Amino acid sequence: MSDASDSSDDVPFNRDFPLQAGVVEEIRPGLRRVLCNNPSPFTFTGTVSYIVGTGKVAIIDPGPDNEAHAQALIDAVKGETVTHILVTHTHKDHSPGTPRLKAATGATVYAEGPHRASRPYFESETVSTESGADRAFRPDVTISDGDVIEGDGWAVEAVATPGHTANHMAFAWKERDAIFVGDHVMGWSTSIVAPPDGSMVDYMNSLDRLIARDEQLYLSGHGAEILEGPRYSRFLKRHRVAREASILHRLGKGETDIPTMVRAIYIGIDPRLMSAAGYSVLAHLEDLVTRGVVATDGDPLIGGRYRLAK
Repeated sequence: MSDASDSSDDVPFNRDFPLQAGVVEEIRPGLRRVLCNNPSPFTFTGTVSYIVGTGKVAIIDPGPDNEAHAQALIDAVKGETVTHILVTHTHKDHSPGTPRLKAATGATVYAEGPHRASRPYFESETVSTESGADRAFRPDVTISDGDVIEGDGWAVEAVATPGHTANHMAFAWKERDAIFVGDHVMGWSTSIVAPPDGSMVDYMNSLDRLIARDEQLYLSGHGAEILEGPRYSRFLKRHRVAREASILHRLGKGETDIPTMVRAIYIGIDPRLMSAAGYSVLAHLEDLVTRGVVATDGDPLIGGRYRLAK
């Protein structure tokens, strides 16, 4: 899920993704993808589900609770056996399709765990409408960082990448120099980081983890594959650092609130994305308050006022 509020040109976004919903496309031998018809300002052209292997296969991210997409996936593997269902994270455009697919295939579901916040809720805090959380999801098998999930002719390593959500997990297919990065890295836009479900500190640390890895081919939850993943991730990291600098620059002019910062930083933003942009600014502010760079009265909340710390 993207914050989709990025009009800057400091990241080499690729918005060329002609894949049509329901069509099975082979990206590489033994690797297919199917696009769900759920386009939006947050999901680009829709959620991408991946089919790993041949004969006995895994499906990564079944997508939303969408009967047509589930049927397209089932049709795509006709004559094959789905042994594994892997879920990168519990947002409503990625995990709710799992029960429908499991019922049709009998496959075992693997994920980091149920949805949870990245930190305890503040007493005065409400659940963010931007989180889009699938709170009903439960995996059959909970996995941890470094676990290896093996199938017939393939094996992937679980790589913990919290930040977009607390339970976000990437899956590295080392033999193919590829990693399924979910929504942590997307080629078409930056990812939304909406506290308390998301954490900017975790997000940046997870970017560093991916940058330090060897895999070059990034397979994202939305949009086209990314061919030089670590290089692209460095662009994303620099972008976030620049976003923090923009926030501090605005606060240098005096105390203000998040909507004012969004209008100053996200020039020409689609009004539908104002709220999402606000939560990404809040994620930066949370980090800045924790570091003692920015001050606010009480807990750092979406409706708070912020100033540079003395």
